[in-house]
Amino acid sequence: MALAACQSEEAREPAARPVSVVTVEAGKVANDIEFAGEIQAKKDVGLAFRIGGRVSERPVNIGDRVGAGQLVARLDPSIEQNALAVAKAALAAARGELVTARSAFDRQERLMAQGFTTRPRFDQALRAQETAQAQLENAEAQVALARDRLAFTELRADADGVVTARNVEPGEVVQPGQVVVQIARDDGRDAVFNVPARLLEAQAGDATIRVALADAPKVAASGHVREISPQADPQTRTFEVRVGLQDPPEAMRLGSTVIGTLELTSAAIVSIPVGALTQQGAAPAVWIVDPGQMTVSLRNVDVLRFDPGKVVLSQGLEPGEMIVSAGIQALHPGQRVAPLQVSEEAPRQGTSAVPPS
Repeated sequence: MALAACQSEEAREPAARPVSVVTVEAGKVANDIEFAGEIQAKKDVGLAFRIGGRVSERPVNIGDRVGAGQLVARLDPSIEQNALAVAKAALAAARGELVTARSAFDRQERLMAQGFTTRPRFDQALRAQETAQAQLENAEAQVALARDRLAFTELRADADGVVTARNVEPGEVVQPGQVVVQIARDDGRDAVFNVPARLLEAQAGDATIRVALADAPKVAASGHVREISPQADPQTRTFEVRVGLQDPPEAMRLGSTVIGTLELTSAAIVSIPVGALTQQGAAPAVWIVDPGQMTVSLRNVDVLRFDPGKVVLSQGLEPGEMIVSAGIQALHPGQRVAPLQVSEEAPRQGTSAVPPS
Protein backbone atom coordinates (compact mmCIF):
# COMPACT_ATOMS: atom_id res chain seq x y z
CA MET A 1 0.00 0.00 0.00
CA ALA A 2 2.89 2.45 0.81
CA LEU A 3 4.51 1.71 -2.55
CA ALA A 4 1.26 2.37 -4.37
CA ALA A 5 0.85 5.71 -2.57
CA CYS A 6 4.35 6.85 -3.62
CA GLN A 7 3.71 5.87 -7.20
CA SER A 8 0.41 7.79 -7.15
CA GLU A 9 2.15 10.97 -5.80
CA GLU A 10 4.83 10.80 -8.50
CA ALA A 11 2.15 10.49 -11.15
CA ARG A 12 0.40 13.62 -9.86
CA GLU A 13 3.62 15.77 -9.96
CA PRO A 14 4.23 16.86 -13.57
CA ALA A 15 7.72 16.57 -15.01
CA ALA A 16 9.74 19.75 -15.65
CA ARG A 17 9.17 21.04 -19.17
CA PRO A 18 12.37 21.47 -21.19
CA VAL A 19 12.72 25.05 -22.52
CA SER A 20 15.43 27.36 -23.81
CA VAL A 21 16.17 30.34 -21.58
CA VAL A 22 18.19 33.53 -21.83
CA THR A 23 19.35 36.08 -19.26
CA VAL A 24 18.32 39.66 -19.97
CA GLU A 25 21.14 42.19 -20.42
CA ALA A 26 21.03 45.94 -20.95
CA GLY A 27 22.28 47.19 -24.30
CA LYS A 28 22.49 50.41 -26.27
CA VAL A 29 21.43 51.28 -29.77
CA ALA A 30 23.89 53.36 -31.78
CA ASN A 31 22.96 55.33 -34.89
CA ASP A 32 25.56 57.03 -37.05
CA ILE A 33 24.83 60.37 -38.73
CA GLU A 34 27.11 61.40 -41.56
CA PHE A 35 27.54 64.76 -43.28
CA ALA A 36 29.86 66.04 -45.99
CA GLY A 37 31.95 69.15 -45.50
CA GLU A 38 35.35 70.68 -46.12
CA ILE A 39 38.50 71.63 -44.26
CA GLN A 40 38.92 75.32 -43.48
CA ALA A 41 41.31 77.33 -41.36
CA LYS A 42 40.25 78.00 -37.82
CA LYS A 43 41.13 81.66 -38.38
CA ASP A 44 40.98 83.15 -41.88
CA VAL A 45 42.23 86.75 -41.71
CA GLY A 46 41.93 89.46 -44.35
CA LEU A 47 44.88 91.86 -44.42
CA ALA A 48 44.29 95.48 -45.46
CA PHE A 49 46.15 98.79 -45.51
CA ARG A 50 45.30 101.43 -42.92
CA ILE A 51 45.67 104.17 -45.50
CA GLY A 52 44.73 104.51 -49.14
CA GLY A 53 47.08 104.64 -52.09
CA ARG A 54 48.37 102.92 -55.21
CA VAL A 55 49.70 99.37 -54.78
CA SER A 56 53.26 99.22 -56.06
CA GLU A 57 54.12 95.66 -55.05
CA ARG A 58 52.40 92.43 -54.01
CA PRO A 59 55.06 89.72 -53.75
CA VAL A 60 52.79 86.85 -52.61
CA ASN A 61 50.31 84.70 -54.51
CA ILE A 62 47.64 82.16 -53.63
CA GLY A 63 49.14 79.08 -52.00
CA ASP A 64 52.31 80.81 -50.78
CA ARG A 65 53.32 80.26 -47.18
CA VAL A 66 54.09 83.43 -45.24
CA GLY A 67 55.69 83.99 -41.88
CA ALA A 68 54.89 86.51 -39.20
CA GLY A 69 56.23 89.92 -40.25
CA GLN A 70 56.70 89.00 -43.91
CA LEU A 71 55.86 91.68 -46.49
CA VAL A 72 52.73 90.85 -48.49
CA ALA A 73 52.06 94.20 -50.23
CA ARG A 74 53.41 97.74 -50.49
CA LEU A 75 51.92 101.10 -51.46
CA ASP A 76 53.71 103.84 -53.41
CA PRO A 77 55.40 105.69 -50.50
CA SER A 78 56.25 108.95 -52.32
CA ILE A 79 53.37 110.97 -50.82
CA GLU A 80 54.09 109.77 -47.29
CA GLN A 81 57.84 110.36 -47.73
CA ASN A 82 57.19 113.96 -48.79
CA ALA A 83 54.82 114.43 -45.86
CA LEU A 84 57.51 113.15 -43.51
CA ALA A 85 60.06 115.59 -44.98
CA VAL A 86 57.65 118.49 -44.49
CA ALA A 87 56.97 117.43 -40.90
CA LYS A 88 60.70 117.20 -40.16
CA ALA A 89 61.26 120.72 -41.60
CA ALA A 90 58.44 122.06 -39.47
CA LEU A 91 59.98 120.39 -36.44
CA ALA A 92 63.35 122.03 -37.13
CA ALA A 93 61.66 125.42 -37.45
CA ALA A 94 59.75 124.87 -34.21
CA ARG A 95 62.96 124.06 -32.39
CA GLY A 96 64.53 127.27 -33.69
CA GLU A 97 61.53 129.33 -32.58
CA LEU A 98 61.69 127.75 -29.14
CA VAL A 99 65.40 128.61 -28.78
CA THR A 100 64.68 132.23 -29.73
CA ALA A 101 61.71 132.45 -27.37
CA ARG A 102 63.69 131.01 -24.48
CA SER A 103 66.55 133.48 -25.01
CA ALA A 104 64.10 136.37 -25.05
CA PHE A 105 62.40 135.15 -21.91
CA ASP A 106 65.72 134.62 -20.06
CA ARG A 107 66.73 138.22 -20.95
CA GLN A 108 63.40 139.63 -19.72
CA GLU A 109 63.67 137.54 -16.56
CA ARG A 110 67.10 139.02 -15.73
CA LEU A 111 65.92 142.55 -16.49
CA MET A 112 62.80 142.01 -14.38
CA ALA A 113 64.97 141.01 -11.45
CA GLN A 114 67.04 144.22 -11.85
CA GLY A 115 63.94 146.41 -12.37
CA PHE A 116 64.93 147.47 -15.91
CA THR A 117 61.81 146.06 -17.70
CA THR A 118 58.08 146.18 -17.29
CA ARG A 119 55.67 143.43 -16.31
CA PRO A 120 53.84 143.46 -19.69
CA ARG A 121 57.09 142.81 -21.58
CA PHE A 122 57.98 140.02 -19.16
CA ASP A 123 54.54 138.43 -19.59
CA GLN A 124 54.77 138.73 -23.36
CA ALA A 125 58.12 136.91 -23.40
CA LEU A 126 56.68 134.18 -21.15
CA ARG A 127 53.69 133.64 -23.46
CA ALA A 128 55.98 133.57 -26.50
CA GLN A 129 58.08 130.84 -24.88
CA GLU A 130 54.98 128.77 -24.02
CA THR A 131 53.64 129.15 -27.55
CA ALA A 132 56.97 128.04 -29.03
CA GLN A 133 57.00 125.00 -26.70
CA ALA A 134 53.49 124.03 -27.81
CA GLN A 135 54.43 124.42 -31.47
CA LEU A 136 57.44 122.19 -30.93
CA GLU A 137 55.32 119.45 -29.35
CA ASN A 138 52.84 119.71 -32.24
CA ALA A 139 55.67 119.42 -34.76
CA GLU A 140 57.04 116.35 -32.99
CA ALA A 141 53.58 114.74 -33.09
CA GLN A 142 53.29 115.51 -36.82
CA VAL A 143 56.64 113.83 -37.45
CA ALA A 144 55.54 110.75 -35.51
CA LEU A 145 52.28 110.64 -37.48
CA ALA A 146 54.11 110.99 -40.79
CA ARG A 147 56.46 108.16 -39.83
CA ASP A 148 53.48 105.95 -38.95
CA ARG A 149 51.80 106.68 -42.27
CA LEU A 150 55.03 105.86 -44.08
CA ALA A 151 55.19 102.56 -42.17
CA PHE A 152 51.55 101.89 -43.12
CA THR A 153 52.57 101.74 -46.77
CA GLU A 154 53.95 98.26 -46.02
CA LEU A 155 51.48 95.45 -45.31
CA ARG A 156 52.94 92.55 -43.35
CA ALA A 157 51.53 89.23 -42.12
CA ASP A 158 50.73 89.12 -38.41
CA ALA A 159 51.10 85.32 -38.10
CA ASP A 160 52.31 82.25 -39.99
CA GLY A 161 49.86 80.95 -42.56
CA VAL A 162 48.94 80.30 -46.18
CA VAL A 163 47.63 82.84 -48.69
CA THR A 164 44.14 81.72 -49.73
CA ALA A 165 43.00 84.73 -51.77
CA ARG A 166 44.35 87.89 -53.39
CA ASN A 167 41.96 90.72 -54.15
CA VAL A 168 44.29 93.45 -55.43
CA GLU A 169 46.86 93.58 -58.20
CA PRO A 170 49.88 95.94 -58.43
CA GLY A 171 48.89 99.30 -59.88
CA GLU A 172 45.42 99.38 -58.36
CA VAL A 173 44.36 102.16 -56.01
CA VAL A 174 42.97 100.84 -52.73
CA GLN A 175 40.98 102.44 -49.94
CA PRO A 176 41.70 102.08 -46.20
CA GLY A 177 40.39 98.76 -44.93
CA GLN A 178 40.06 97.16 -48.37
CA VAL A 179 41.21 93.52 -48.11
CA VAL A 180 44.32 92.91 -50.16
CA VAL A 181 45.09 89.25 -49.35
CA GLN A 182 43.40 86.55 -47.28
CA ILE A 183 45.59 84.40 -45.02
CA ALA A 184 44.63 81.13 -43.34
CA ARG A 185 46.56 80.98 -40.09
CA ASP A 186 48.42 77.87 -39.00
CA ASP A 187 46.97 77.85 -35.47
CA GLY A 188 44.22 75.29 -36.14
CA ARG A 189 41.86 73.74 -38.68
CA ASP A 190 38.11 73.23 -38.71
CA ALA A 191 35.85 70.82 -40.51
CA VAL A 192 32.88 72.87 -41.71
CA PHE A 193 29.51 71.22 -42.40
CA ASN A 194 26.10 72.50 -43.48
CA VAL A 195 23.66 70.69 -41.22
CA PRO A 196 19.83 70.66 -41.34
CA ALA A 197 17.99 71.90 -38.26
CA ARG A 198 16.57 68.46 -37.46
CA LEU A 199 20.09 67.06 -37.04
CA LEU A 200 21.06 69.90 -34.71
CA GLU A 201 18.34 68.70 -32.33
CA ALA A 202 19.88 65.21 -32.35
CA GLN A 203 23.35 66.47 -31.50
CA ALA A 204 24.68 64.87 -28.33
CA GLY A 205 26.26 67.84 -26.56
CA ASP A 206 30.01 67.39 -26.43
CA ALA A 207 29.98 64.24 -28.55
CA THR A 208 33.17 63.35 -30.42
CA ILE A 209 32.86 63.61 -34.19
CA ARG A 210 35.07 61.53 -36.46
CA VAL A 211 36.23 63.39 -39.55
CA ALA A 212 37.78 61.48 -42.46
CA LEU A 213 38.84 62.41 -45.99
CA ALA A 214 36.18 61.49 -48.54
CA ASP A 215 38.73 59.93 -50.91
CA ALA A 216 40.86 58.36 -48.14
CA PRO A 217 38.65 57.19 -45.23
CA LYS A 218 41.68 55.92 -43.28
CA VAL A 219 43.01 59.49 -42.99
CA ALA A 220 40.93 60.70 -40.09
CA ALA A 221 40.90 62.94 -37.03
CA SER A 222 38.49 63.57 -34.18
CA GLY A 223 37.00 66.82 -33.01
CA HIS A 224 34.23 68.58 -31.15
CA VAL A 225 31.66 71.14 -32.24
CA ARG A 226 33.25 74.56 -31.78
CA GLU A 227 30.71 76.86 -33.31
CA ILE A 228 27.15 76.69 -34.69
CA SER A 229 25.82 79.46 -36.88
CA PRO A 230 22.86 81.16 -35.18
CA GLN A 231 21.16 81.80 -38.54
CA ALA A 232 20.31 79.41 -41.35
CA ASP A 233 21.55 79.97 -44.88
CA PRO A 234 18.74 81.77 -46.77
CA GLN A 235 19.08 79.47 -49.81
CA THR A 236 19.86 76.01 -48.39
CA ARG A 237 18.12 76.53 -45.00
CA THR A 238 21.00 74.73 -43.30
CA PHE A 239 23.20 75.82 -40.41
CA GLU A 240 26.98 76.05 -40.62
CA VAL A 241 28.67 73.89 -37.99
CA ARG A 242 32.41 74.21 -37.34
CA VAL A 243 34.16 71.22 -35.76
CA GLY A 244 37.56 71.94 -34.22
CA LEU A 245 39.99 69.15 -35.18
CA GLN A 246 42.54 67.71 -32.78
CA ASP A 247 45.96 67.16 -34.37
CA PRO A 248 44.72 66.85 -37.98
CA PRO A 249 47.10 65.00 -40.34
CA GLU A 250 48.95 66.93 -43.04
CA ALA A 251 46.86 65.17 -45.69
CA MET A 252 43.85 67.19 -44.51
CA ARG A 253 44.70 70.23 -46.59
CA LEU A 254 42.59 73.34 -46.77
CA GLY A 255 39.58 72.78 -49.00
CA SER A 256 39.68 68.96 -48.75
CA THR A 257 36.29 67.23 -48.81
CA VAL A 258 35.65 65.30 -45.61
CA ILE A 259 32.92 63.12 -44.11
CA GLY A 260 31.92 63.75 -40.50
CA THR A 261 30.41 60.90 -38.51
CA LEU A 262 28.46 61.50 -35.30
CA GLU A 263 27.53 58.43 -33.28
CA LEU A 264 24.34 58.89 -31.28
CA THR A 265 23.81 56.28 -28.58
CA SER A 266 20.43 55.79 -26.97
CA ALA A 267 19.81 55.10 -23.31
CA ALA A 268 20.02 51.52 -21.99
CA ILE A 269 17.41 49.24 -23.59
CA VAL A 270 16.48 45.55 -23.42
CA SER A 271 16.07 43.34 -26.47
CA ILE A 272 14.83 39.74 -26.47
CA PRO A 273 14.53 37.00 -29.11
CA VAL A 274 11.32 37.04 -31.15
CA GLY A 275 10.46 33.54 -29.89
CA ALA A 276 10.31 34.78 -26.28
CA LEU A 277 7.34 37.10 -26.91
CA THR A 278 3.83 35.87 -26.18
CA GLN A 279 0.56 37.48 -25.10
CA GLN A 280 -1.45 37.85 -21.92
CA GLY A 281 -4.87 38.84 -23.10
CA ALA A 282 -4.27 41.63 -25.65
CA ALA A 283 -0.95 42.76 -24.12
CA PRO A 284 2.50 41.41 -25.04
CA ALA A 285 4.16 39.34 -22.33
CA VAL A 286 7.11 37.02 -21.61
CA TRP A 287 7.62 34.01 -19.35
CA ILE A 288 9.85 34.82 -16.37
CA VAL A 289 11.87 31.96 -14.82
CA ASP A 290 12.36 31.87 -11.05
CA PRO A 291 15.99 30.69 -10.76
CA GLY A 292 15.42 29.25 -7.26
CA GLN A 293 12.24 27.21 -7.88
CA MET A 294 12.74 26.90 -11.64
CA THR A 295 9.09 27.83 -12.18
CA VAL A 296 7.65 30.29 -14.66
CA SER A 297 5.29 33.24 -14.39
CA LEU A 298 3.82 35.51 -17.07
CA ARG A 299 4.68 39.23 -17.09
CA ASN A 300 3.43 42.03 -19.34
CA VAL A 301 6.03 44.09 -21.24
CA ASP A 302 5.98 47.20 -23.45
CA VAL A 303 7.37 46.81 -26.97
CA LEU A 304 9.39 49.71 -28.37
CA ARG A 305 9.93 48.28 -31.85
CA PHE A 306 10.50 45.08 -33.79
CA ASP A 307 13.92 44.49 -35.32
CA PRO A 308 15.01 41.51 -37.45
CA GLY A 309 15.30 38.52 -35.12
CA LYS A 310 14.61 40.46 -31.93
CA VAL A 311 12.13 42.63 -30.07
CA VAL A 312 13.23 45.86 -28.38
CA LEU A 313 11.40 46.55 -25.11
CA SER A 314 10.90 49.92 -23.47
CA GLN A 315 10.01 48.51 -20.04
CA GLY A 316 8.90 45.35 -18.25
CA LEU A 317 12.23 43.53 -17.80
CA GLU A 318 15.28 44.21 -15.69
CA PRO A 319 18.87 43.19 -16.53
CA GLY A 320 19.75 39.84 -14.94
CA GLU A 321 16.27 38.31 -15.15
CA MET A 322 15.85 34.91 -16.86
CA ILE A 323 13.16 34.45 -19.50
CA VAL A 324 12.01 31.57 -21.71
CA SER A 325 13.24 32.11 -25.25
CA ALA A 326 11.89 28.94 -26.92
CA GLY A 327 9.33 26.33 -25.93
CA ILE A 328 6.72 28.75 -24.60
CA GLN A 329 3.81 26.71 -25.97
CA ALA A 330 1.60 25.06 -23.36
CA LEU A 331 3.33 26.79 -20.43
CA HIS A 332 1.19 27.85 -17.49
CA PRO A 333 1.97 29.92 -14.39
CA GLY A 334 3.84 27.99 -11.72
CA GLN A 335 5.01 25.26 -14.09
CA ARG A 336 8.47 23.83 -13.50
CA VAL A 337 10.92 24.09 -16.39
CA ALA A 338 14.28 22.55 -17.23
CA PRO A 339 16.68 24.84 -19.17
CA LEU A 340 18.20 23.39 -22.31
CA GLN A 341 21.52 24.15 -23.96
CA VAL A 342 20.94 26.80 -26.67
CA SER A 343 23.06 27.52 -29.71
CA GLU A 344 25.32 30.60 -29.87
CA GLU A 345 23.10 32.09 -32.57
CA ALA A 346 20.00 32.14 -30.36
CA PRO A 347 20.91 35.06 -28.09
CA ARG A 348 21.04 38.40 -29.87
CA GLN A 349 21.78 41.91 -28.67
CA GLY A 350 20.65 42.45 -25.12
CA THR A 351 20.47 38.73 -24.09
CA SER A 352 22.86 35.96 -23.15
CA ALA A 353 22.44 32.20 -23.08
CA VAL A 354 22.22 30.29 -19.82
CA PRO A 355 24.08 26.95 -19.60
CA PRO A 356 22.05 23.87 -18.66
CA SER A 357 21.69 23.15 -14.98
